[in-house]
Amino acid sequence: MKVTVTGSSGLIGSALVRSLRDDGHEVLRLVRREPARQDEARWSPADGCVEAGAVAGADAVVHLAGAGVGDRPWTPAYKRRIRDSRIGGTRTLAEAIAAAGRRPRVFVCGSAIGYYGDTGGREVDEKAPMGRGFLAGLVRDWEAAARPARDAGVRVVHPRTGVVLARGGGMLGRTLPLFRLGLGGRLGDGGQWTSWISLDDQIAALRFLIDDEIAGPVNLTAPNPVTNAEYTRALGRALHRPAALSVPKFALRAVLRGFADEGPLISQRVLPRRLEEAGFRFAHPDLDAALEAVL
Repeated sequence: MKVTVTGSSGLIGSALVRSLRDDGHEVLRLVRREPARQDEARWSPADGCVEAGAVAGADAVVHLAGAGVGDRPWTPAYKRRIRDSRIGGTRTLAEAIAAAGRRPRVFVCGSAIGYYGDTGGREVDEKAPMGRGFLAGLVRDWEAAARPARDAGVRVVHPRTGVVLARGGGMLGRTLPLFRLGLGGRLGDGGQWTSWISLDDQIAALRFLIDDEIAGPVNLTAPNPVTNAEYTRALGRALHRPAALSVPKFALRAVLRGFADEGPLISQRVLPRRLEEAGFRFAHPDLDAALEAVL
């Protein structure tokens, strides 16, 4: 199988490329710089250009590129960058797929559970309506940008990803040094729900979506979300370190600006209903087992 991947240098993309190649699949990495290797091809989302042959002939295109949502404070300029990097890139790929002589059979276009907004303690699945906030509107427009590929008859699937647990990045990777020093703690009052997934299950789920016939939005979260307080205690147990501190809401808002209320302080209790109904089995369905495997 030949798979074209964007965002291949990121946490999820690099792990996906490694997994596919380990199983003997051919992977072409789309990069924004000049290609330096035979397994690379150039694309320019800002210009709407994709190198000829990068999409045509591929069995699947997996789109994971985009500016990091939590990498910087949410200034107006950075929020524009977040939107442009996702919507423009998705539209560029979808139009290239639609115009290809031999189209891929599936377009796996990354998405996020930010679509649901703040769900409080209420469980939601893919049938839930769009929530409120910057991320909810972003996800709506991000997924809509894939329409040219869908209209051309290509199966389009949107993996709505939660918090990915990995040592090398994401929320866990950034806070792990503090927790190892015994300086970890809950965020705010810790009552907000966190919908997480291990990196291993994230990659297995993406590969499942490539091979299965499922289409549309699919939540990529473990079946057992936890509150931030429960997450904090579980990580402390896994590291055999105290985790009794707390970071007040006002401090998070001062540092992260708008991202605080749609990132670490938002409550999202999201279930992977369609993934489980399609037959996917999680290797790490509960948090303690996931942390043990990750650490």
